[in-house]
Amino acid sequence: MLIGSYQHNIDTKGRVIMPAKFREELGEVFYATKGTDESITVLSQKAWEELGQKICALPSAQTKDLKRFLFSSAAELVPDKQGRILLPQLLRDYAHLDKDIMIIGTGSRVEIWDMERWNQYNQEISESQVLEVMNLYEI
Repeated sequence: MLIGSYQHNIDTKGRVIMPAKFREELGEVFYATKGTDESITVLSQKAWEELGQKICALPSAQTKDLKRFLFSSAAELVPDKQGRILLPQLLRDYAHLDKDIMIIGTGSRVEIWDMERWNQYNQEISESQVLEVMNLYEI
């Protein structure tokens, strides 16, 4: 399970170290694409393939926007020997990644956030919102 939060910096070439614990879970090759809330979503190869199969099995007329959003911005990532990945400029621009970033585990996927946006998000979410969802799903 992908859990935890790690603060990192993105270098001038767009490289960032993917935490070792996440690399172990994600595997040797993984995929990044646009996520929600202007973050980057990172999935293992298996999770990416499963997601792709589910989406491609849906009617094109109803899912064309979703397909364009996810697949046009997707990138295959292979960490180098230092554990760094190169995030494409398109994804860095989408998520407003400049220097300070937060890499978080959300159970089945990883999200990469601009640090300032991550801090803002955390200030806006309330405990009552979390509890409401937990109660809704009886967690």
